[in-house]
Amino acid sequence: MKKTLKSTGKELAANTFEVIARQWHLKFSAAGKWSPIHAADIMHRLEKDIFPPLGSRPISEIKPKELLTVLERIASRGALDSAHRLRHHCGMIFRYAIVHEYAERDIAADLRGALPPVKGGHHAAATTPKDLAPILRSIDDFNGSFIVKSALQLLPLVFCRPGELRAAEWSEINFDDCIWEIPAERMKMKQPHIVPLSQQAIAILKELQPLTGYGRYLFPCHRSPLRCMSNNALNAGLRRLGFTKEEATAHGFRASARTILDEVLKVRPDFIEHQLSHSVRDALGTAYNRTSHLDERKKMMQTWADYLDNLKTGAKVIHLSDRASHA
Repeated sequence: MKKTLKSTGKELAANTFEVIARQWHLKFSAAGKWSPIHAADIMHRLEKDIFPPLGSRPISEIKPKELLTVLERIASRGALDSAHRLRHHCGMIFRYAIVHEYAERDIAADLRGALPPVKGGHHAAATTPKDLAPILRSIDDFNGSFIVKSALQLLPLVFCRPGELRAAEWSEINFDDCIWEIPAERMKMKQPHIVPLSQQAIAILKELQPLTGYGRYLFPCHRSPLRCMSNNALNAGLRRLGFTKEEATAHGFRASARTILDEVLKVRPDFIEHQLSHSVRDALGTAYNRTSHLDERKKMMQTWADYLDNLKTGAKVIHLSDRASHA
């Protein structure tokens, strides 16, 4: 009897949430699914918020209400987006446990809709460096279509409207001058628009060019190269990465850039608004044309791309340059 109890105790200890979670994490890390930084982010969140209250519990005995209580506690300290992301990761852990016969069901799935949505207007957006960084890292780890991955990598760098990017044509890309010239008929404001391309953006385009450069579109539809990528492809890519529609949207990168360029990098607001292709007028009420402040905007876009690189590598983020904050 004592031997049986001892054996049962060892079995339960081997089946705790923390043990199974670490097995799951090791498997995905070793498979190259995540970058080292992204893997460390996930484990840090689990060790900080999930393991202390639930880690020692046998994974098969944890109830939905217990997990919800933990997630609500995280949300209550102003980290609602982290709570949503942890629910997603816990779901992956429970599904791993099911496959390996440590648990019978994914209790995290029972909590869909239990947490309030992340507020952020019609298009959810990460408007702080802390929230934007894991999204950028996840995009770099995207293991789906290379064309979709390239579009997702380019979108934060150029922060145009998703429809403008999806329909981008190779004839619009000027590699010599490092600009993307969007014709008026494809712009919401029906005015031609220039997007300066940073070194990072050019690198993405040059890597994509051998794959799609023979055709019209940078990002053709996978079913027919005669059409551009579907309007659901970018958001579907973000969902595949585990971000809910309350956490991240393709359109939300515009708000990310607008907020961080203004509040963190201290770029002049009219430079930002013009790059967003919003209606901007000078002191006399005259609308700026597409080349207004182009040199300053080129500097701003390179500063922005360098800043995003620093976010992804986890470097201490500083104001990389004040060049774009002066006329």
